[in-house]
Amino acid sequence: MTHRILILGGTTEARQLAGKLAERAELSVTLSLAGRTESPVAQGVPVRSGGYGGADGLATYLRETGTDLLIDATHPYAARISANAAQAARVAGVPILALRRPGWEPVEGDRWTEVNTSGDAARALGLAPRRVFLALGRQEVAAFEAAPQHHYLVRSVDAIEPKLAVPDASYLLARGPFREAEERALLEKQRIDVVVSKNSGGEATYGKIAAARALGLEVVMIQRPTLPDVPAAESVEALTVMVDHFVRPVDERGV
Repeated sequence: MTHRILILGGTTEARQLAGKLAERAELSVTLSLAGRTESPVAQGVPVRSGGYGGADGLATYLRETGTDLLIDATHPYAARISANAAQAARVAGVPILALRRPGWEPVEGDRWTEVNTSGDAARALGLAPRRVFLALGRQEVAAFEAAPQHHYLVRSVDAIEPKLAVPDASYLLARGPFREAEERALLEKQRIDVVVSKNSGGEATYGKIAAARALGLEVVMIQRPTLPDVPAAESVEALTVMVDHFVRPVDERGV
């Protein structure tokens, strides 16, 4: 029996999970990408790009394709997609699992100011002009137009278009992972005073947090949104075990 699995992706872990599951003959895996990144990394499995039209559209897709299992492996800040996924799974009667990497925790030497939104982060920078490293996606940076007194260094995977409506900003296109030594050199060269970051978790973008700590810089950390309460694992390995339990025949489970 073939089990059809739809993975909502956009993270390194989603790609790793898709590759791991695609090796198995009894699984038919499709990786779904929202299409926000203009040049996504090659995935190695069938890929569907673009949205579904909300929870109802996703539910219809799940039913029409005969999907047996939905896996939410989206970015920790893709709260709307996660909410739509949970609702669609309920409506379509399809089981759902989530892959949620753990967030970073402050350690000795960190100078974190924790806020809830990009707008809160802009306000947390204060009134005096500062040199700010915005390590955020293009969806979040617009909030900083409300604080035009600062110099911004904006790093993103895709170009920020339109540019920020502030008098002093520079832009850097780059895709992680970023090592601590490289991040420290960047912060020093650009004379950065404060780093603004989302608590993405994982190793690929932690370098800037470690570099800020080494340089004694403040980090304005945007906290994670609340996500739906669905069965979840923190690693590809742990989620693979959950998938194994799902696909094993009932008589092998001893239930």
